[in-house]
Amino acid sequence: MVSCPHYNVMTTSTGKAFEYACAYVLFKKYSTQTEATLVDSPQCKTASNAFAGLPGDEQDKYIKAAEAGVKIIDRLEPRLSDPSGPMTISLQTDSAGIAGDVRDVLCIRGDEWEIGLSCKHNHEAVKHSRLSDMIDFGHDWFQRNCSDQYNFEVQRIFGPLRALRYESRLSGNPARWNSLPDKEGSIYVPVLQAFMAELQRLDTTYPGEIPAKLIQYLIGRNDFYKVIMNEQRGYTKIDAVNIQGTLNAPLGRQKALINVPALKLPSKFYEIGFKDGSKNTIFVVCDEGWNASMRIHNASSKIEPSLKFDVRLLAMPSSLLSQIEPWPDQ
Repeated sequence: MVSCPHYNVMTTSTGKAFEYACAYVLFKKYSTQTEATLVDSPQCKTASNAFAGLPGDEQDKYIKAAEAGVKIIDRLEPRLSDPSGPMTISLQTDSAGIAGDVRDVLCIRGDEWEIGLSCKHNHEAVKHSRLSDMIDFGHDWFQRNCSDQYNFEVQRIFGPLRALRYESRLSGNPARWNSLPDKEGSIYVPVLQAFMAELQRLDTTYPGEIPAKLIQYLIGRNDFYKVIMNEQRGYTKIDAVNIQGTLNAPLGRQKALINVPALKLPSKFYEIGFKDGSKNTIFVVCDEGWNASMRIHNASSKIEPSLKFDVRLLAMPSSLLSQIEPWPDQ
Protein backbone atom coordinates (compact mmCIF):
# COMPACT_ATOMS: atom_id res chain seq x y z
CA MET A 1 0.00 0.00 0.00
CA VAL A 2 1.38 3.39 -1.05
CA SER A 3 1.27 6.07 1.64
CA CYS A 4 2.54 9.59 2.11
CA PRO A 5 6.09 9.46 3.52
CA HIS A 6 7.69 10.82 6.71
CA TYR A 7 4.70 10.48 9.03
CA ASN A 8 4.64 8.75 12.39
CA VAL A 9 1.85 10.36 14.49
CA MET A 10 -1.00 7.91 15.08
CA THR A 11 -4.70 8.70 14.79
CA THR A 12 -7.85 6.59 14.68
CA SER A 13 -10.09 8.90 12.67
CA THR A 14 -12.20 6.70 10.41
CA GLY A 15 -13.28 9.69 8.37
CA LYS A 16 -9.69 10.61 7.57
CA ALA A 17 -8.92 6.99 6.75
CA PHE A 18 -11.73 6.91 4.20
CA GLU A 19 -10.51 10.16 2.66
CA TYR A 20 -7.12 8.56 2.17
CA ALA A 21 -8.64 5.39 0.71
CA CYS A 22 -10.54 7.46 -1.87
CA ALA A 23 -7.46 9.51 -2.79
CA TYR A 24 -5.29 6.41 -3.03
CA VAL A 25 -7.79 4.53 -5.24
CA LEU A 26 -8.10 7.54 -7.54
CA PHE A 27 -4.31 7.69 -7.83
CA LYS A 28 -3.97 3.94 -8.36
CA LYS A 29 -6.59 3.88 -11.11
CA TYR A 30 -5.71 6.98 -13.09
CA SER A 31 -1.93 6.90 -12.79
CA THR A 32 -2.06 4.10 -15.37
CA GLN A 33 -4.00 6.30 -17.81
CA THR A 34 -2.61 9.79 -17.25
CA GLU A 35 0.15 11.64 -15.41
CA ALA A 36 -1.32 11.63 -11.90
CA THR A 37 0.27 12.73 -8.63
CA LEU A 38 -0.94 12.12 -5.09
CA VAL A 39 0.19 15.29 -3.33
CA ASP A 40 2.32 14.82 -0.22
CA SER A 41 0.96 17.24 2.40
CA PRO A 42 0.32 17.38 6.16
CA GLN A 43 -3.34 16.50 5.64
CA CYS A 44 -2.37 13.55 3.41
CA LYS A 45 0.01 12.35 6.12
CA THR A 46 -2.76 12.58 8.72
CA ALA A 47 -5.19 10.61 6.55
CA SER A 48 -2.54 8.08 5.51
CA ASN A 49 -1.70 7.36 9.11
CA ALA A 50 -5.37 7.02 10.04
CA PHE A 51 -5.70 4.42 7.32
CA ALA A 52 -2.52 2.61 8.35
CA GLY A 53 -3.84 2.42 11.92
CA LEU A 54 -6.84 0.33 10.88
CA PRO A 55 -6.82 -3.47 11.14
CA GLY A 56 -6.07 -5.23 7.86
CA ASP A 57 -9.65 -6.37 7.27
CA GLU A 58 -10.90 -2.82 7.83
CA GLN A 59 -8.36 -1.48 5.35
CA ASP A 60 -9.72 -3.94 2.79
CA LYS A 61 -13.27 -2.67 3.40
CA TYR A 62 -12.22 0.94 2.97
CA ILE A 63 -10.46 0.17 -0.29
CA LYS A 64 -13.49 -1.76 -1.59
CA ALA A 65 -15.73 1.14 -0.61
CA ALA A 66 -13.48 3.65 -2.36
CA GLU A 67 -13.19 1.47 -5.46
CA ALA A 68 -16.97 1.18 -5.67
CA GLY A 69 -17.29 4.96 -5.44
CA VAL A 70 -14.63 5.62 -8.04
CA LYS A 71 -16.30 3.08 -10.35
CA ILE A 72 -19.43 5.27 -10.35
CA ILE A 73 -17.55 8.56 -10.69
CA ASP A 74 -15.54 7.16 -13.61
CA ARG A 75 -18.79 6.87 -15.58
CA LEU A 76 -19.61 10.49 -14.83
CA GLU A 77 -16.24 12.22 -15.32
CA PRO A 78 -14.40 11.42 -18.58
CA ARG A 79 -11.78 14.08 -17.88
CA LEU A 80 -10.37 11.99 -15.04
CA SER A 81 -8.64 9.81 -17.63
CA ASP A 82 -7.54 12.66 -19.92
CA PRO A 83 -4.05 11.63 -21.15
CA SER A 84 -3.11 15.08 -22.48
CA GLY A 85 -1.94 16.68 -19.23
CA PRO A 86 -1.04 16.11 -15.56
CA MET A 87 -3.61 15.70 -12.77
CA THR A 88 -3.00 16.26 -9.08
CA ILE A 89 -4.97 14.44 -6.38
CA SER A 90 -4.89 16.16 -3.02
CA LEU A 91 -6.61 16.24 0.36
CA GLN A 92 -8.03 19.48 1.71
CA THR A 93 -7.44 20.93 5.16
CA ASP A 94 -10.25 20.95 7.74
CA SER A 95 -10.21 24.76 7.58
CA ALA A 96 -11.51 24.56 4.00
CA GLY A 97 -14.76 23.11 5.34
CA ILE A 98 -15.06 25.91 7.86
CA ALA A 99 -14.63 28.39 5.00
CA GLY A 100 -17.49 26.80 3.06
CA ASP A 101 -15.81 24.11 0.94
CA VAL A 102 -16.95 20.67 2.09
CA ARG A 103 -14.81 18.76 -0.42
CA ASP A 104 -12.22 16.45 1.14
CA VAL A 105 -10.42 15.17 -1.98
CA LEU A 106 -9.66 17.25 -5.07
CA CYS A 107 -8.68 16.16 -8.59
CA ILE A 108 -7.26 19.13 -10.48
CA ARG A 109 -5.90 19.77 -13.97
CA GLY A 110 -4.32 23.23 -13.83
CA ASP A 111 -6.76 26.13 -13.88
CA GLU A 112 -9.11 24.55 -16.39
CA TRP A 113 -10.81 21.69 -14.56
CA GLU A 114 -11.36 20.18 -11.14
CA ILE A 115 -13.78 17.97 -9.25
CA GLY A 116 -14.08 17.31 -5.54
CA LEU A 117 -15.24 14.46 -3.33
CA SER A 118 -16.85 14.77 0.10
CA CYS A 119 -16.07 11.46 1.81
CA LYS A 120 -18.43 10.14 4.49
CA HIS A 121 -17.91 7.02 6.59
CA ASN A 122 -21.25 5.54 7.67
CA HIS A 123 -23.04 8.89 7.93
CA GLU A 124 -24.48 11.64 5.76
CA ALA A 125 -24.11 14.71 7.99
CA VAL A 126 -23.30 17.86 6.05
CA LYS A 127 -22.25 20.49 8.59
CA HIS A 128 -21.25 20.97 12.22
CA SER A 129 -21.71 24.62 13.19
CA ARG A 130 -21.93 26.37 16.53
CA LEU A 131 -24.35 28.83 18.05
CA SER A 132 -23.50 31.21 20.90
CA ASP A 133 -24.01 34.82 21.92
CA MET A 134 -20.53 35.54 20.49
CA ILE A 135 -21.36 34.14 17.03
CA ASP A 136 -23.36 36.10 14.47
CA PHE A 137 -24.62 33.13 12.47
CA GLY A 138 -26.45 35.44 10.06
CA HIS A 139 -23.18 37.09 9.08
CA ASP A 140 -21.21 33.85 8.98
CA TRP A 141 -23.82 31.83 7.08
CA PHE A 142 -25.61 34.40 4.91
CA GLN A 143 -23.50 37.58 5.01
CA ARG A 144 -26.52 39.22 6.69
CA ASN A 145 -26.17 40.34 10.30
CA CYS A 146 -28.48 38.96 12.98
CA SER A 147 -30.92 41.36 14.63
CA ASP A 148 -30.48 43.03 18.01
CA GLN A 149 -33.46 41.03 19.23
CA TYR A 150 -31.74 37.72 18.45
CA ASN A 151 -28.50 38.90 20.08
CA PHE A 152 -30.40 39.91 23.21
CA GLU A 153 -32.24 36.57 23.42
CA VAL A 154 -29.15 34.39 23.10
CA GLN A 155 -27.17 36.61 25.48
CA ARG A 156 -29.78 35.86 28.17
CA ILE A 157 -29.15 32.12 27.64
CA PHE A 158 -25.41 31.89 27.08
CA GLY A 159 -24.33 34.68 29.42
CA PRO A 160 -25.19 32.72 32.61
CA LEU A 161 -23.48 29.63 31.16
CA ARG A 162 -20.30 31.64 30.61
CA ALA A 163 -20.45 32.90 34.19
CA LEU A 164 -21.06 29.37 35.51
CA ARG A 165 -18.10 28.02 33.56
CA TYR A 166 -15.84 30.79 34.88
CA GLU A 167 -16.89 30.40 38.51
CA SER A 168 -16.65 26.61 38.46
CA ARG A 169 -13.17 26.75 36.95
CA LEU A 170 -12.04 29.06 39.75
CA SER A 171 -13.24 26.49 42.28
CA GLY A 172 -11.23 23.79 40.54
CA ASN A 173 -14.33 21.77 39.69
CA PRO A 174 -15.53 22.63 36.16
CA ALA A 175 -19.32 22.43 35.88
CA ARG A 176 -20.78 19.72 33.66
CA TRP A 177 -23.89 19.72 31.52
CA ASN A 178 -25.39 16.80 33.42
CA SER A 179 -25.46 18.97 36.55
CA LEU A 180 -28.22 21.12 35.01
CA PRO A 181 -31.70 19.94 36.10
CA ASP A 182 -33.33 20.57 32.69
CA LYS A 183 -30.67 21.14 30.05
CA GLU A 184 -32.98 20.69 27.08
CA GLY A 185 -35.90 22.72 28.42
CA SER A 186 -33.86 25.59 29.83
CA ILE A 187 -31.09 25.82 27.21
CA TYR A 188 -31.77 23.87 24.01
CA VAL A 189 -35.39 24.88 23.48
CA PRO A 190 -34.96 28.66 23.92
CA VAL A 191 -31.81 28.67 21.78
CA LEU A 192 -33.61 26.86 18.97
CA GLN A 193 -36.66 29.11 19.33
CA ALA A 194 -34.43 32.18 18.99
CA PHE A 195 -32.64 30.61 16.01
CA MET A 196 -35.87 29.73 14.19
CA ALA A 197 -37.35 33.18 14.83
CA GLU A 198 -34.20 34.79 13.44
CA LEU A 199 -34.26 32.61 10.32
CA GLN A 200 -37.80 33.76 9.65
CA ARG A 201 -36.91 37.38 10.49
CA LEU A 202 -33.98 37.34 8.05
CA ASP A 203 -36.16 35.70 5.41
CA THR A 204 -38.70 38.51 5.78
CA THR A 205 -36.00 41.18 5.62
CA TYR A 206 -34.22 39.64 2.61
CA PRO A 207 -36.99 37.84 0.69
CA GLY A 208 -35.88 34.98 -1.54
CA GLU A 209 -32.24 35.07 -0.35
CA ILE A 210 -31.99 33.12 2.89
CA PRO A 211 -33.24 29.62 1.88
CA ALA A 212 -30.68 29.44 -0.94
CA LYS A 213 -27.90 30.85 1.23
CA LEU A 214 -28.74 28.32 3.96
CA ILE A 215 -28.41 25.37 1.59
CA GLN A 216 -25.23 26.77 0.07
CA TYR A 217 -23.77 27.20 3.54
CA LEU A 218 -24.70 23.65 4.56
CA ILE A 219 -23.39 21.88 1.46
CA GLY A 220 -20.67 24.31 0.43
CA ARG A 221 -20.28 26.67 -2.49
CA ASN A 222 -18.54 24.18 -4.77
CA ASP A 223 -20.08 21.33 -6.73
CA PHE A 224 -18.97 17.91 -5.50
CA TYR A 225 -19.63 14.19 -5.37
CA LYS A 226 -20.65 12.96 -1.94
CA VAL A 227 -19.11 9.51 -1.44
CA ILE A 228 -20.87 7.63 1.37
CA MET A 229 -19.42 4.36 2.67
CA ASN A 230 -22.17 2.18 4.15
CA GLU A 231 -20.25 -0.50 6.04
CA GLN A 232 -23.34 -2.19 7.45
CA ARG A 233 -24.90 -2.83 4.05
CA GLY A 234 -21.70 -3.19 2.07
CA TYR A 235 -22.19 -0.55 -0.61
CA THR A 236 -21.03 2.91 -1.57
CA LYS A 237 -23.48 5.65 -2.48
CA ILE A 238 -22.67 8.62 -4.69
CA ASP A 239 -24.71 11.83 -4.68
CA ALA A 240 -23.85 14.30 -7.45
CA VAL A 241 -24.35 17.77 -5.93
CA ASN A 242 -24.22 19.88 -9.09
CA ILE A 243 -25.59 23.36 -8.37
CA GLN A 244 -23.12 25.45 -10.35
CA GLY A 245 -23.12 23.01 -13.28
CA THR A 246 -19.39 22.25 -13.13
CA LEU A 247 -19.62 18.46 -12.83
CA ASN A 248 -19.82 15.98 -15.72
CA ALA A 249 -17.70 18.00 -18.19
CA PRO A 250 -16.97 16.25 -21.53
CA LEU A 251 -13.50 15.34 -22.75
CA GLY A 252 -13.54 16.86 -26.20
CA ARG A 253 -16.29 15.02 -28.03
CA GLN A 254 -16.36 12.27 -25.43
CA LYS A 255 -19.31 12.70 -23.11
CA ALA A 256 -19.99 10.95 -19.83
CA LEU A 257 -21.99 7.72 -19.91
CA ILE A 258 -24.57 9.30 -17.59
CA ASN A 259 -25.79 12.89 -17.53
CA VAL A 260 -25.56 14.75 -14.20
CA PRO A 261 -28.40 17.28 -13.93
CA ALA A 262 -27.96 20.67 -12.29
CA LEU A 263 -29.87 21.23 -9.05
CA LYS A 264 -32.04 24.25 -8.23
CA LEU A 265 -31.57 26.10 -4.97
CA PRO A 266 -34.64 26.94 -2.88
CA SER A 267 -36.18 30.39 -2.54
CA LYS A 268 -38.88 29.73 0.09
CA PHE A 269 -39.20 28.27 3.56
CA TYR A 270 -42.27 26.07 3.76
CA GLU A 271 -41.85 25.17 7.41
CA ILE A 272 -39.41 25.77 10.26
CA GLY A 273 -40.31 23.95 13.46
CA PHE A 274 -39.49 21.37 16.11
CA LYS A 275 -39.49 17.69 15.28
CA ASP A 276 -42.50 16.09 16.95
CA GLY A 277 -41.68 15.23 20.57
CA SER A 278 -38.16 16.63 20.39
CA LYS A 279 -36.50 19.41 22.35
CA ASN A 280 -33.21 19.38 20.47
CA THR A 281 -34.07 18.91 16.78
CA ILE A 282 -35.79 21.16 14.25
CA PHE A 283 -36.83 20.66 10.64
CA VAL A 284 -36.29 23.24 7.92
CA VAL A 285 -38.43 22.49 4.86
CA CYS A 286 -37.86 24.50 1.65
CA ASP A 287 -39.16 24.49 -1.88
CA GLU A 288 -37.38 22.67 -4.74
CA GLY A 289 -37.29 19.51 -2.58
CA TRP A 290 -34.79 20.61 0.11
CA ASN A 291 -35.42 19.40 3.67
CA ALA A 292 -32.92 19.59 6.53
CA SER A 293 -32.80 18.25 10.08
CA MET A 294 -30.81 20.32 12.58
CA ARG A 295 -30.01 18.74 15.95
CA ILE A 296 -28.34 20.83 18.62
CA HIS A 297 -26.15 19.36 21.35
CA ASN A 298 -23.31 20.13 23.74
CA ALA A 299 -20.06 19.00 22.16
CA SER A 300 -18.27 18.61 25.51
CA SER A 301 -19.30 17.11 28.85
CA LYS A 302 -18.12 20.32 30.51
CA ILE A 303 -20.37 23.37 30.32
CA GLU A 304 -19.33 25.92 27.73
CA PRO A 305 -21.21 28.95 26.37
CA SER A 306 -21.94 27.46 22.95
CA LEU A 307 -23.85 24.61 21.35
CA LYS A 308 -23.15 22.57 18.25
CA PHE A 309 -25.40 21.66 15.33
CA ASP A 310 -25.47 18.27 13.64
CA VAL A 311 -27.16 18.89 10.29
CA ARG A 312 -28.47 16.28 7.87
CA LEU A 313 -30.18 16.74 4.54
CA LEU A 314 -33.30 14.60 4.72
CA ALA A 315 -34.39 15.41 1.18
CA MET A 316 -32.84 16.95 -1.92
CA PRO A 317 -34.30 17.80 -5.33
CA SER A 318 -35.78 14.85 -7.21
CA SER A 319 -33.34 15.64 -10.04
CA LEU A 320 -30.38 14.68 -7.81
CA LEU A 321 -28.36 11.90 -9.41
CA SER A 322 -27.80 9.26 -6.71
CA GLN A 323 -26.24 5.87 -7.47
CA ILE A 324 -25.26 2.85 -5.37
CA GLU A 325 -22.49 0.36 -6.08
CA PRO A 326 -22.21 -2.82 -3.97
CA TRP A 327 -18.80 -3.96 -2.86
CA PRO A 328 -17.37 -7.22 -4.21
CA ASP A 329 -18.15 -10.36 -2.18
CA GLN A 330 -21.10 -8.72 -0.41
